[in-house]
Amino acid sequence: MKTKHFIVGLLAILLISCGPNRPTATPQEITVFAAASLTDAFNELTTAFEAQNAGVEVTLNFAGSSQLAAQLSEGATADIFASANAAQMQAVVDAGRITAGSEKLFVSNRLTVIVPADNPAGITALEDLAQPGVQMLLAVEGVPVRQYTDEIVAKFPTDFQEQFYANLVSEEDNVRQVSAKVALGEADAGIVYTSDVTPDIASQVLQIAIPDAQNVVATYPIAPLADAPAPTLAQSFIDFVLSEAGQAILDKWGFGPPPDFVPVSDG
Repeated sequence: MKTKHFIVGLLAILLISCGPNRPTATPQEITVFAAASLTDAFNELTTAFEAQNAGVEVTLNFAGSSQLAAQLSEGATADIFASANAAQMQAVVDAGRITAGSEKLFVSNRLTVIVPADNPAGITALEDLAQPGVQMLLAVEGVPVRQYTDEIVAKFPTDFQEQFYANLVSEEDNVRQVSAKVALGEADAGIVYTSDVTPDIASQVLQIAIPDAQNVVATYPIAPLADAPAPTLAQSFIDFVLSEAGQAILDKWGFGPPPDFVPVSDG
């Protein structure tokens, strides 16, 4: 009888463990909204972060920072926002989705003029973009790279500004679309971040440097969403971005540190 009772008990345990109420382990997930210019760097950062955190899955959503800020302000679910400027981060703070003061600058960038490899318009300097007949691409207004571009152009006389914008033939949703179209020869020039001259287009474009006196330093903030579904994991990802290892990946993809930045020690 003891054997029979043992078998019955064992079967009961097996039935319970296999039943519909059995808890199952689910992978930890976070969603990161990141500026389009961060595409390559954040893809590599994510691969490295997932390799260090078994069972973790990071979903990346890339677009112009203004588009991402609008989506978040309207209630889109996410854990982290990495913006290409402070203005779009502030828009999400003002919408109540990010706690003021939680954002941290994590990287910097600079702008450059790019032209197709054969340089059909013979452009050698930023000033040449105001020459008659030049076909130019910029990101649409509101996107950080366009705001930085407008800051640069505002330093020039009014006649330069008027001719510069008169040469604008198309406005793209984000900076990566500008670089891709110039690489394909669909325009004579465009203004992008230096980090957007990635290995896949480096042989198809030429960079025309913008002198420091004319250029601006773009700084990128990152912050967790106040209602992030996975706040602890979100902070871990942000800490990795701010770490020496994370900064090394960002440096590899053409980004620099923001002013007075000290990385978090990996040790």
